[in-house]
Amino acid sequence: LHVHTQYSLLDGACLLTRLVEKAVKLKLPALAMTDHGNIFGAIKFYNLCVKHGVKPIIGCEVYVAVGSRFDRESKPGSNNNYHLILLAKNEKGYANLVRLVSLANLEGFYYKPRVDKEILQKYSEGLLASSACLKGEIPSLIVADNLPKAYKVADDYLNIFGKGNFYLEIMENGLEEQKKANAGLLKLSKDLDIPLIATNDIHYLEKEESFAHEVILSIQTQTTLDDPNRFKFNSDTFYFRSPDEMKAIFKEVPQAIKNTLEVTQKCNLTMDFSKIYLPNFPLPEHVTDDEYLTDICYKNVNGKYPKADNTIKERLEYELNVIKKMGFSSYFLIVWDLIKFARENHIPVGPGRGSAAGSIVSYVLNITDVDPLIYDLLFERFLNPARISMPDIDIDFCYEKRSEILEYVTNKYGKERVAQIITFGTMQARAAIRDVGRVMGISYSEVDKIAKMIPPAIGQQINLKEALSLSPELAEVYKKGEGIKRLIDVAIQLEGLSRHASTHAAGVVISDKPLIDRVPLIKGPEGEIVTGFDMGSLEKIGLLKMDFLGLKTLTVIEGTVKIIEKTQNKKLDITKIPLDDDKAFALLSKGETIGTFQLESSGMRDILKKINPSQFEDLIAVLALYRPGPLGSGMVDDFISRKQGKTQISYIHQELKTILRPTYGIILYQEQIMQIVCKLAGFDMSRADLLRKAIGKKIPEIMDKQRHLFVEGCRKN
Repeated sequence: LHVHTQYSLLDGACLLTRLVEKAVKLKLPALAMTDHGNIFGAIKFYNLCVKHGVKPIIGCEVYVAVGSRFDRESKPGSNNNYHLILLAKNEKGYANLVRLVSLANLEGFYYKPRVDKEILQKYSEGLLASSACLKGEIPSLIVADNLPKAYKVADDYLNIFGKGNFYLEIMENGLEEQKKANAGLLKLSKDLDIPLIATNDIHYLEKEESFAHEVILSIQTQTTLDDPNRFKFNSDTFYFRSPDEMKAIFKEVPQAIKNTLEVTQKCNLTMDFSKIYLPNFPLPEHVTDDEYLTDICYKNVNGKYPKADNTIKERLEYELNVIKKMGFSSYFLIVWDLIKFARENHIPVGPGRGSAAGSIVSYVLNITDVDPLIYDLLFERFLNPARISMPDIDIDFCYEKRSEILEYVTNKYGKERVAQIITFGTMQARAAIRDVGRVMGISYSEVDKIAKMIPPAIGQQINLKEALSLSPELAEVYKKGEGIKRLIDVAIQLEGLSRHASTHAAGVVISDKPLIDRVPLIKGPEGEIVTGFDMGSLEKIGLLKMDFLGLKTLTVIEGTVKIIEKTQNKKLDITKIPLDDDKAFALLSKGETIGTFQLESSGMRDILKKINPSQFEDLIAVLALYRPGPLGSGMVDDFISRKQGKTQISYIHQELKTILRPTYGIILYQEQIMQIVCKLAGFDMSRADLLRKAIGKKIPEIMDKQRHLFVEGCRKN
């Protein structure tokens, strides 16, 4: 009931996946997360627990201000707050916990995010509370020999949360102060009839990880292990004890163990992830969002397709029907309005990226400038009627004017409904080595040398265990020196933990109601309001999140166009530049692409020289080839050889010829996978998209099921 996960940043050393695995191994019926001052990991933790059959309990170890949360008088280092554990019993309790955590950050932040007893009283419904660790107010008073005040405070909390909702927390960690606190808590429990619970204030999973935890505390406080004044726990007992250990330790107070189980039975929060909360787009009177979207599309279609035939109109009608059925008309209107504002205010907008380019609705709304019919782009890859999930349209804006877009959205939907999104930096292999090495007092030159032995990985991070197997040099130094071995072992234990929080460079969330009613909020480094959930969690709970990407390339293009207009007296429309310019392809074939978005790295320039692009489709292929999979599989060389006529182009099946001819018989695009399974096995596009996603995300159980359906479909066809 008292657990600090990786989201107690640089304090909790419990990686969520390992934490839940440990609970399963110990056959625990329930598990709580109680991070310091936040519930950053709540959604991920909840889903992991449910997936593994463990009841999740969402909680927080809040900081309670000594006086008012608005006080700013105490000096750094002085005790201006106490700890208190809060656990959500139900949906109301969770909503109140979200609000308390938000107010602690937005109103009460002073070195730490602080609540006070006033708002605890106001938002106590649905919550259980316990007296927390030695830094809790009641244990602190007991240790300070102020038992009368401890009684008074316990009575205050009993009044705030109500009888049966407040507990006194006893622990056994080998500290003398804790023994004194436990004795006082036992007496207080008996005299005031407040039940005891037994916890262990978990900060790491295994006892042998206590040293790694000391290291992470030193990283947090920017000290070294040989600093006599560094912050440390003075005990190696803050690990995940087994039920048998806990029963043995508290055999004199079995009621505390019983009450601990009773608390888990009182906490029954269930989360519903089936709902989507789109903001309300302002509409003209007596018009629905479905009608308004349809009207705009049909007004625009002739501008995009002057000779719109039945094929185009049928595709448009099909997409609109899917969008309406899935309830996303409002979403498209929001994006359409945003881009309309940008264009009307001379803010350069990108032509579109990602799967949204597969939608003819996106094209006629000017959300994208790419005609999906020309490039055989598939709508189902963007919106699959068989798999309802929020659409994802990433939009590039001029780097210098992105703030104007944010201001427009905030003004239109209300500042209480719009926020930027939190993101977490994690301790990756090289950074972990450098952090741990500094704390352990190993010289920078030696640590740097070891960090550079970790092989780079294209497109993804490599972990230290993989590095030891891939780098003989690293394996050698690991075996030789005890100090280096310990450095790497500790780095392995800390690898993957969340290191710091920051504001996502592009992510913005827009809600249908004040965000504080849906998600925890914090203040970012510039004073901006930021969600306390990351992008994945926001998407899971059904909120609209969008990427407003500030792209310097658009800024450069805008500046270039202005220079041309000024110096050459020519009005240039960047969207009308021909895609078959021989001089442009000559430059590309020489690899002269420094400063060209996505084409300027040395590896990309090398591929351009080899492929010798002569048409726009070749550039599409180049971008698809320059990814970890193709680069590591020999596909790039095979593609080049086929394009240059050095290798004969062959097809596994003649039915594939029309699909794979543009890529010389190689399956290069995910759309081609979808087209192939439709052609050979009679899949519809929705089912084809499920297979595409399973392959892309390497989900074996779905791939196995789809393989069977594919073979069966091929036989029938």
